[in-house]
Amino acid sequence: MSLQGPIVVVADTPVPALVGALSGAGAFPVVETPAIGAQDAIQTINPAAIVLAQTGNLLDLAACCHATGAQPPAYRPVLALTPSPSDCLAANILPISDTATPERIIARLASALRVRTLAAAAARRVETLRAAGEETACYALGDPLEDATVLLVGRGRIFPDLSVAVGERTGVVGALSLESAVNHLNAREVNGVMIGDGLSARALDAFFAVLASDARFRDLPVAVVASANGAGDPARLANMEIISGSAREVVAHFLPLVGQNAFAAQITRVIAAAEARGLIDTRTGLFTTAHFLRELRRAIVEAGERAGGLSIARFSFAQSLGRRRRADAARLVSRLVRGSDFACATTDGSILVAFAETGLASAHVISRRIASVLKHTMLSAAETEARPQASITLATLKGDDTIESLIVRVNDSIAVAAG
Repeated sequence: MSLQGPIVVVADTPVPALVGALSGAGAFPVVETPAIGAQDAIQTINPAAIVLAQTGNLLDLAACCHATGAQPPAYRPVLALTPSPSDCLAANILPISDTATPERIIARLASALRVRTLAAAAARRVETLRAAGEETACYALGDPLEDATVLLVGRGRIFPDLSVAVGERTGVVGALSLESAVNHLNAREVNGVMIGDGLSARALDAFFAVLASDARFRDLPVAVVASANGAGDPARLANMEIISGSAREVVAHFLPLVGQNAFAAQITRVIAAAEARGLIDTRTGLFTTAHFLRELRRAIVEAGERAGGLSIARFSFAQSLGRRRRADAARLVSRLVRGSDFACATTDGSILVAFAETGLASAHVISRRIASVLKHTMLSAAETEARPQASITLATLKGDDTIESLIVRVNDSIAVAAG
């Protein structure tokens, strides 16, 4: 695989094998520097990526690397070779075992550089829209971990501790079997998979084969707790790590990779919004409220001209449902609606879906199906709580309806002046 350049390698003693491998993979130039000169080298060369091959305090170097968390196009991945999970304490540094081969390091770098390329593409598209005076939504990005979801698989003794440690920073979806894990991967956006013990080596091998053979998951971070049976072959996936240590150490080591994947997902939504001329909300993947209302006005006019049906559904949730799970529900709805339908998330956390050319009976069936998927797929609350459940309110277009009267029947708090 070919790497972009330049790349700075920070090492207090020469690492000719790594430098040679990076050069052989296409990176040019590859500049090797001791830690004491790292900041000057980075400022002079402005590298595409940084590899911390032999370093002292990672926290001291993190400030001069300016890595994850930067807004596009300034995203610069920083990869650190670490001997143990407890040695990687900087949230903006991507860890990899110090026993990793140059081939593994190159694969990990190539994955990270794909995110850099994606971020630069998003920045260009947004700038093009702004230069042309096109309407654009807010493209500011927050902490990627706030939007991240980790799929936690297993049923061994460490599973509860992992669940608590991961849940403090990201959303968690639990799966007791690998079959259930595959279903979750196909149904929703997942930014990392963490595998505990309690699973057979044969089942794990089959699971890793599924991930490795599917292009959707080629960059998916996978953490395997070292105590798991048949811990797996890291060479099969670029972002697989076999990690030993306490639950908190395992999670701390893994989260930078999850954050990078979640950042890539954010950027993908930015690109989708830019391609839609800013009419899609970058956090949810649904229409912005203003554009939803414009589309609804147009659909009402068309329904009147064609004597066709039009129905609208409101999916509302308990007030206790947090921001992360509401956003999760919205993204799931963006995957579930038909091509002819459109939806938006409202300020009160509910979701409005308009069903074009659809009567009330059919809209009821479709809405129940969506609600069922949400119930079984949304980020779950604590195991002692009930599953999140959506309440559905339906309305269908009548002969004398306006957009105001139609929306009032499902939610009288929605402002319809916009658009």
